[in-house]
Amino acid sequence: MKKLGFGCMRLPLADKKDDSAVDIEQMKEMVDAYLAEGFNYFDTAYMYHKGKSECFVKEALVKRHPRESFYLADKLPVGMMKKAEDKETIFLDQKEKCGVDYFDYYLLHCLDKKNFKVAEKYGVFEYLAERKAAGEIKVLGFSFHDTADVLDEILTKHPEMEFVQLQINYLDWENEKVQSRLCYEVARKHSTPIIIMEPVRGGALANVPGVVKNMFKEKESDLSPASWAIRFAASLGGVFMVLSGMSDMSQLKDNMSYMKDFIPLTEEEKSLCLKAGTIIANKDTIPCTACRYCAEECPEKIAIPELLALYNKKINGDTVTAEEYASLTAESSPASCIKCKKCEKMCPQKIEIAKLMKKVSKTFG
Repeated sequence: MKKLGFGCMRLPLADKKDDSAVDIEQMKEMVDAYLAEGFNYFDTAYMYHKGKSECFVKEALVKRHPRESFYLADKLPVGMMKKAEDKETIFLDQKEKCGVDYFDYYLLHCLDKKNFKVAEKYGVFEYLAERKAAGEIKVLGFSFHDTADVLDEILTKHPEMEFVQLQINYLDWENEKVQSRLCYEVARKHSTPIIIMEPVRGGALANVPGVVKNMFKEKESDLSPASWAIRFAASLGGVFMVLSGMSDMSQLKDNMSYMKDFIPLTEEEKSLCLKAGTIIANKDTIPCTACRYCAEECPEKIAIPELLALYNKKINGDTVTAEEYASLTAESSPASCIKCKKCEKMCPQKIEIAKLMKKVSKTFG
């Protein structure tokens, strides 16, 4: 497999204000172009695009291409489970929504200390092992959002896990909460193959401050900032796939241009990325990856990811217009936050969203 995976969490939208309004025709074009260049790994999940991502994958990919021509990964949302029976109900629903008899790669979704306990309580590991034995899962693993010691505990207790999906990028490499480097080292200690998610940190490493952009241009004038982030991740040993949530054809073409015949970064280039990460970290931006789990939970329907992205844009020194802010707050403003913190319970990055809504409101309001 080529190392660039097609992430189905940020599909092209026909309506930018509705995460479930995916532009299916553009998605079909992107899927076809991706497969035509020899790439073949697709990653979806039960929660993506308001629970419709798997259906879009069925329409754009499964119905239109031979099953043996691609690999499909899906995930069991452990954090959504309320009882033991949920695991089978969800798994069977996923097979139907995707239109497949088996998943090439299947993951326990978003394991952290809390969700790991839920998975063990409800027998998720044992159930998925049964599905694997029945041929409905080819390769079994999990995605992870927590500290390195928790990852070590999971891999020690469950050596049957065949891969782990980690948030790794040059900005989070030394981040105390994400612990990209430490988690990477734990996975390597256990000889567990790695898939990387969020290599571009939800788009933050595609829209870098001017000083960082100039650093990269001086080294390679023709390569985009996003290319540095994805190639940094793909250059790490033990990594067999790097996922990218591509929202339009231009992003896809850019990614394929340097990943089709991938050349790992030199040690000097890796150091340049880490230097860039230090500069960006000092900008005091918010570590939102735009996964949108928070927005799904917000009772006030606040456009949380978009507002945090707008705040980061301002912090990076880019121009932010009153019209941009107004378009995001036409229905509900950050001042509407009731501090229920439902969003924070869903945030993989452990962001204190309620506090930040007040800060965003003060900054722009």
